[in-house]
Amino acid sequence: MENATARRGKSADVRAAIAAERRELADLFDTLRTGQWNEPSLCAGWRVREVTAHMSMGFRLSLPTTLGELVRARGNLHRMTDRVARRDAAAHSTAELAAFLRDNAHHPWTPPVGGLTAALGHDVVHGLDITVALGLDRRVPENRLRILLNDIRPSGLKFFGADLAGVQLCAEDLDWSYGSGSPVFGAAQDLLLLAYGRRLPDGRLRGESINRFTRSAEEA
Repeated sequence: MENATARRGKSADVRAAIAAERRELADLFDTLRTGQWNEPSLCAGWRVREVTAHMSMGFRLSLPTTLGELVRARGNLHRMTDRVARRDAAAHSTAELAAFLRDNAHHPWTPPVGGLTAALGHDVVHGLDITVALGLDRRVPENRLRILLNDIRPSGLKFFGADLAGVQLCAEDLDWSYGSGSPVFGAAQDLLLLAYGRRLPDGRLRGESINRFTRSAEEA
């Protein structure tokens, strides 16, 4: 069993990774052109600006406000987050949306399930939802990827609607794999997106089963 000192050390590492990811993404978002903010992301139905607004929702909304929004959405979490993201994306400038991440780099918010690792996943994956969709060559640092890749569990796959049955994810840039079956090869950060239920643009994966994980022309 891990001792308390080791657990605190791991928590400190994850907190540092979260803060660095938020600051780096904020800096990147500051460089986006106006047209890029209106491009579709990997999140179905959301442009880059809606994803960015959603990323800071946990910092900006108090718990009572969040619960009130959930009641308004009749308990449907997806409906609630979608409505809030669209509202806030329209209400704030792109500079404000980027600043929310930078100014809250050390904010202690975590999702309802998953703790600090889930918070890191929230930032990393939504960042990739943007950079991959825009074709930007941003590489998530290896230490952050390994924290998330090593935390992949069947319960998490189910939560995000990721169907990896019959395939083995095989990273081409890291010594990492997950699952069993027909191999799907790709960059570690692209494979992480598959574990979070995303479909990727054509050309990012190799293997016989990649059509299951590739976006159609209509989705792109």
